[in-house]
This record gives sequence, C-alpha cells and structure tokens, in this order.
Amino acid sequence: MAVTVVPYSREWPEQFARVAADLRRALADVPMLSIEHVGSTSVPGLAAKPVIDIDVVVRRADLPAAITALVAAGYTHRGDLGVADRESMTAPDDDPRRNVYVCIDGTLHLRNHLAVRRILRARPDLRDRYGAIKTELARDPAMDIGRYLALKSPVLQEVLALSDLTDAEKWAILAINTGS
Repeated sequence: MAVTVVPYSREWPEQFARVAADLRRALADVPMLSIEHVGSTSVPGLAAKPVIDIDVVVRRADLPAAITALVAAGYTHRGDLGVADRESMTAPDDDPRRNVYVCIDGTLHLRNHLAVRRILRARPDLRDRYGAIKTELARDPAMDIGRYLALKSPVLQEVLALSDLTDAEKWAILAINTGS
C-alpha cells in the first residue's frame, strides 16, 4: 500500500481535540494520566501522513480497564502489535483517520513519542528536513510502510540524539523502525 504524505493541516489539532474529548468521555471511569497528540500531525508545520496519532497514558494497573472502556465505546482491541506496553485500538470510524494506543506511563514507546514531538516542535531545521525526507519517500508509488519507516529512521535518530533517551533505548527504537 502506497504511503501518502501531505502538507501540514491546521485541522489536525482540532481533529485531535475532538477525538480526545470523545476518549475522555469513554474513559471517564478509568484513572487516566493524559491523552497525548503525538506523531507528525502534532508538530505545526510538519508534513505528515493524514492520520492523527494518539497515546492514551495510563498506569499499568489501569490498562485492562482502559481497554475495556474503549471496547465498550466501539473501539477494537488489536493487541500490542509487537510493541510492549502499548495496546493498539482501531477506531469505530474514520472521522478523522486515527491511530489510538493505550500506553503505560514512563515506557520507552511513550517517551520516544514525546521526545520526538518536543524536539521537532523546538527545532524547525530538523522538522523541515524530516518533512522533506518524508515527502520525497512518499513520491515513490511503490513505497510501502516498512520501507518508509526504515528510510526515515536516520533523521529520527538525529532527532533522538537530542533527547534524554539512553543509547540502548535509541538502538531499540531504531530496531523497531527498521525491522531489524
């Protein structure tokens, strides 16, 4: 399946806010720490796949209740999809298209998302370079998501070099992104 990357849209924060409000209602009885807009759509000015990425952050003990509440709200639980401490949920509709994950507080996956968001928001030079690479990769009609993730990983590693992640954590993220 081809990868589509589009210029930044001012609608993305509004779409996130709408979905976050729905998620808060669905999770009203579940202790939740935060709902985070992550991924490229969370960085003003960054070209992105037009899919909102959302991390629902909970304590480990509250993970089963969060999954149960989201399933009751129409989401489908897909499991961790090979990423420990992150449970994938398929939304009941595509308005907007979104990836929703329930993440355990403090885990590598969540810390990675938050670090990338923080750094790209603070560094327009890296944001623009990352956007240019993503846009160029998406021009290839034969590009699939696995190759896309692997080929944009070098610039992500530059971004993560500015984070507080350990070298071992950066290598673990590289391995996930490149499938190695």
